[in-house]
Amino acid sequence: MIARAQDGLLLSSRLLLAAALLPTGIARALNVSGFALTLAGTGLPAPNAVATAAVIVQVFGPLALILGVLPRLTGLALGAFAAVTAVLIHPFWHFSGPAAVAERTLFLADLGLAGGFLLYALTGPGAWSWQGWRVDRAAPARQPAKPAAKAGARSGAPAKRSGSRAPARAAA
Repeated sequence: MIARAQDGLLLSSRLLLAAALLPTGIARALNVSGFALTLAGTGLPAPNAVATAAVIVQVFGPLALILGVLPRLTGLALGAFAAVTAVLIHPFWHFSGPAAVAERTLFLADLGLAGGFLLYALTGPGAWSWQGWRVDRAAPARQPAKPAAKAGARSGAPAKRSGSRAPARAAA
């Protein structure tokens, strides 16, 4: 019962994290050149390449997150993306007054997302995911290992002793 609740919570967490990036990613994918012009206006070098890379990460990263595909890679990539976005897009230290407060809020929100993505990379997607489905599907196919003594006795090989090891020799 607790495992099911945990899997449900991990699924809802994945959906919420994906919801933070996917709508923006889709909007930017529909107008990559406009996004590149916005990046060029900030003085970012190679705005077309950066815009294309950002769109790929913002569309395919959340989809992989929702499905639970390659959780470590997805979590690390999205965490790095969110942290870099925070520094490049929201440099609150260049502003003053209410603009600085707004940019700092967005900066900290992006860092919070980065933390969530890193937690996902650490905990994994849970059983209600592609990875969980693959593990559950492969589990019945495995046969329990036979004890070494019985396997060795049938094949004529000497049985291995379990629990005792020869002492390591000291270098003289």
